[in-house]
Amino acid sequence: MGLGDKISNKAEDLKGQGKEATGRATGDESLEAEGKGDQASASLKDGVEKVKDAAKDIKDGLTK
Repeated sequence: MGLGDKISNKAEDLKGQGKEATGRATGDESLEAEGKGDQASASLKDGVEKVKDAAKDIKDGLTK
């Protein structure tokens, strides 16, 4: 996974945490849910990138 992807995914996760906390503190269920969604999206993207990295490592191992 590239550094840019890691930074982008972490930023999305942190933004989601902020939205969730703000929504919880203000009683805004919609904002809280949006924050949870942002966090889930960032987590999914991290997972996809890890699978891509693992596939590349396997490919590199087979071609050497």
